[in-house]
Amino acid sequence: MPQAKRAIATYLVLVFGLSSIFYTLIIRAGTLSAAHGMYVLALMWCPGTAGILTMLITTGSLRGMGWKPGNPKWLALAYLLPVAYGCVAYFVVWGAGWGTFTTAHLPAGTGTAKYVATAATVGVLGSLISATGEEIGWRGVLVPQLSRVTGFTGTALISSGIWALWHTPVLLFADYNSGTPWWYGLTCFAVMVLGIGTAFAWLRLRSGSLWTGALFHASHNLFIQGVFDRMTGDAGHTAWITGEFGIALALLAVVVGVEFWRRRGALPAGAPAPSAA
Repeated sequence: MPQAKRAIATYLVLVFGLSSIFYTLIIRAGTLSAAHGMYVLALMWCPGTAGILTMLITTGSLRGMGWKPGNPKWLALAYLLPVAYGCVAYFVVWGAGWGTFTTAHLPAGTGTAKYVATAATVGVLGSLISATGEEIGWRGVLVPQLSRVTGFTGTALISSGIWALWHTPVLLFADYNSGTPWWYGLTCFAVMVLGIGTAFAWLRLRSGSLWTGALFHASHNLFIQGVFDRMTGDAGHTAWITGEFGIALALLAVVVGVEFWRRRGALPAGAPAPSAA
């Protein structure tokens, strides 16, 4: 346990220390697209870099981070979860008229079916490049180390809270938001992260693999931002409802989080799972 606490403290110092470099560059530029998006890519690799350094400093090894893929069923679940809650949220929004379904923002000459199919395959693989950078840290180090000092509820809430906090500087001081007031966007985003973060933690501990987190993260970013948001037109107050800063995903994330929390009894004793070593 003392080693786990040392690893957690080391990781937090490193991840926020490294991230501060790219927070500064992004905030000064005022946009996530600065440097052709390379600042954001570098920022997303700060958790992974911090995680690797933490394990080398505290244990001298990269074992136990969950490098093996684990059971394919958990990878499939990680991939499909964002598709499921995204479909529920956006179909309700489109059906209720809170936002309009549109293909106007898709690449010219690309039909809906072709665009979605490409996104679901090639697009997710591309999204994995940045998502893996975060997940090596959040689910490769932070979640398993927290699980050694607290129960699942604490592990899920603390890791998700830190994950949400890590996003806050670019949400408040750059353009990582949907155009709603900062307090509203921040609240919805934090609730969403706490909800899905519980699922992330459960899958990591149940599977023993950080790749469930990487695939979950890549799928969420791709489908929510690149598919559903892109195919939703503004109906007046749509930004308050859709996206990572709207109420719809926040509410569904709570449902997802509660469901996984209820299944905490299915986690192996002494998590992380033995296959993580």
